[in-house]
Amino acid sequence: MKKAIEIKKGIYWVGAVDWDLRNFHGYRTQRGSTYNAYLIIDEEITLVDTVKHYFYGEMLERIKSIIDPADIKYIISNHVEMDHSGSLPEILELCPDAVVVTSPNGEKGLRQHYYGLDWTFKTVNTGDVLSIGNHDISFVLTQMVHWPDSMVSYIEKEKLLLSNDAFGQHIASDERFDDEIDIDIIKNEAAKYYANIVLPYGVSVQKALKAVSSLDVEMIAPSHGIIWRKHIDDIVTLYKKWSENQVETKAVIVYDTMWGSTKKIAELINDVFNGKKITTKLFNLRDIHISDIMTEVLDAKYVCVGSPTLNNGIMPTVSAFLTYLKGLSPKGRIGLAFGSYGWGGQSIGQIYEVLKSCGCDMLEAISFQYVPDNEILRAIEEKVKDDIVASDYGQN
Repeated sequence: MKKAIEIKKGIYWVGAVDWDLRNFHGYRTQRGSTYNAYLIIDEEITLVDTVKHYFYGEMLERIKSIIDPADIKYIISNHVEMDHSGSLPEILELCPDAVVVTSPNGEKGLRQHYYGLDWTFKTVNTGDVLSIGNHDISFVLTQMVHWPDSMVSYIEKEKLLLSNDAFGQHIASDERFDDEIDIDIIKNEAAKYYANIVLPYGVSVQKALKAVSSLDVEMIAPSHGIIWRKHIDDIVTLYKKWSENQVETKAVIVYDTMWGSTKKIAELINDVFNGKKITTKLFNLRDIHISDIMTEVLDAKYVCVGSPTLNNGIMPTVSAFLTYLKGLSPKGRIGLAFGSYGWGGQSIGQIYEVLKSCGCDMLEAISFQYVPDNEILRAIEEKVKDDIVASDYGQN
């Protein structure tokens, strides 16, 4: 039988572990994930969030290991998205008189996701407090981190922040806490989560960080992945850095190639950056998933994208990456478009425009016809060197 895990006195993790998850909204999740729900035992028993609908049975087993589900009085819905709310209809069948506590946008969203269900709602705003006996739960709306309905819940007595999607990671594990797993793995997955989900909402993240900065927190329990209890300062510092688009002296070089010419230029650009003592990450889009590349873009100053021209356009792999990049829209980077062509050469200009639309400060594009000889390669090398120096970002 699945057992609940006590994370604070009288507060239990009752979520589910998704060992098989490998794709989340187009984001590759090689480590699986968890859907975290939390049960608070008090005079009025409270459940915070649920799990994907097909993990309802696993959550229910954990709840039943502590209480009769019919005794639940409140269900706090911090987020409408169905990996959080998917089991609400089933659990409310067992406790039909329970009150669903959510933000104003949360009520709207839940009504639009689950039509025709007669639920009792209590809407809350920032600063509102729900007293359930010995615990008071206060709420902070965190709109657009990363949906309009998002909010977090704070239990002052236990100094526990139930942070919704903020500070989460996609990790499937039997361990629940950040001091039970290699911290570098957790940080990397937190970076990947931020880069692929939260990155467009940096301003909203900054507002949320400011709103919760006055709270006394000794544990952060997110909706996915590992619970933070030892490295709280580390993850908060990282979120501040990421939300402010602070970048490092690093270049990400992304390309696809047909006959190897664009690859030659990608490798040349890589060598030039290395010669300037700039860290590089070189990715062939045939082999590397776009969500893994975005994890490296998160803190990179340079984003270099190359493609040959195919049918007056860009290689499909490069086009997909650019569409994904534009949606996540990293700001404050230096962009470089490059590629080869046979006769049209349209791909380079198209890449340039997408990078520019993302807010990149653009270096002059690099294009060449057919196969570059050594003289062309030397000319390109000198040009990239000059452009890096002129940008003033490559100086150490």
